[in-house]
Amino acid sequence: MAIRLRTAHTADLAPAELRSARALLEDAFDGDFRDEDWDHGLGGLHVLVHDGRGLAAHGSVIQRRVLYRGRSLRVGYVEAVGVREDVRRTGLGGRVMAELERIIEGAYGLGALSASEDGAALYAVRGWQLWPGRVCVLTPEGAVRLPDEEGTTFVRPGAAVGPLDPAYPLVFDWRDGDVL
Repeated sequence: MAIRLRTAHTADLAPAELRSARALLEDAFDGDFRDEDWDHGLGGLHVLVHDGRGLAAHGSVIQRRVLYRGRSLRVGYVEAVGVREDVRRTGLGGRVMAELERIIEGAYGLGALSASEDGAALYAVRGWQLWPGRVCVLTPEGAVRLPDEEGTTFVRPGAAVGPLDPAYPLVFDWRDGDVL
């Protein structure tokens, strides 16, 4: 079975491709994939893996801002990673991540993502680091700590940022739905 990988910006995906990606993600997350979750994965680059049955895996990287040590970092934030149930544990998630990591390394100073329990092992084995420090979000009222996101947030430092010091929090930009 031939595997085909495609990378495309949201604007370059046909409506049918977007519907297919959303359906795959809704199945991959057992129906727990809301409108806000879908919105978070739009506006950046999508990695789509097709096999003989159609869309088999998807992931996207979007730009976010993170305040860290007095700087506003441009971050490649990984979203909407899912693999069709019948082809899980066959390496397709790794192929999606390899392409997303290539994009992050070439275009961003830092990669970040929030992992589910099921997804954490994939990211850790690929060299993503569980962030040991505080995680916050910048709200209209100021920075607010997100203790529930601590222990699920992974980072991938880029050359432009260098090593990160967990004594300083990562303060993510605000968005609707799940902030991370």
